[in-house]
Amino acid sequence: MPRQAVRPAATAAPAVVTKAVVRAAERLDVSNRVLAAVLGVSEATVSRMGAGSYELAAASKPFELAVLFIRLFRSLDAITGGDSAVAGAWLRNDNTVLGATPISLVTSVSGLVNVVGYLDARRAVA
Repeated sequence: MPRQAVRPAATAAPAVVTKAVVRAAERLDVSNRVLAAVLGVSEATVSRMGAGSYELAAASKPFELAVLFIRLFRSLDAITGGDSAVAGAWLRNDNTVLGATPISLVTSVSGLVNVVGYLDARRAVA
């Protein structure tokens, strides 16, 4: 039985997602502690991710949550026109529709999904 060739994109995905989620958190001024809570990993793991010595495993829950956080960042970046200060302020201010500050919601899976859904809906209107 012949072996299947490993696709470069499949092997690069963990590195790309790991780097992207760390950069998104940096642009939004999200601390390692909060990012760790979002991804369900330790703060030390997030620190290693930032140093480039750890990659999220493809198809793991932290990987899937990282993809959702990146989606949150991309939607918020599009809505704010790339203004990181405005995006960060949006995360930290009360949102009457969501019923809390978005940053406090994204530390749970359901909260992250709700915030991403809200942003997707806002983006569709704009």
